[in-house]
Amino acid sequence: MDADASARTGEAEDDGTGSDEAPVRVWLVERTYSDDEQNLIILEYATPDGERYLRKERALTSFTDVRPVRAAVDAPPANLGDVADPETRERYAREATRMRETHDPDDEV
Repeated sequence: MDADASARTGEAEDDGTGSDEAPVRVWLVERTYSDDEQNLIILEYATPDGERYLRKERALTSFTDVRPVRAAVDAPPANLGDVADPETRERYAREATRMRETHDPDDEV
């Protein structure tokens, strides 16, 4: 199952680690376009406390390449990084909380 399908169904994608840890729901907090690479969209998802994040990169292959971005995804804990910067952590917490309060996880945003 691809990452988009697992996000839609709420199922965790197998990360290959054999870990039995439950997936963690993370909410979209930032969407940017890469300055370094053309046609690369960077999606940042974070936990509502802003302490952990997931970075996804999507390469757009054409103008008709349409893949929905979901308000939230469920990620294996091993795929999450720690947010070290206190200001970024606060900003991620605010945005993740706002997204959680205004969107269903499967909403396209």
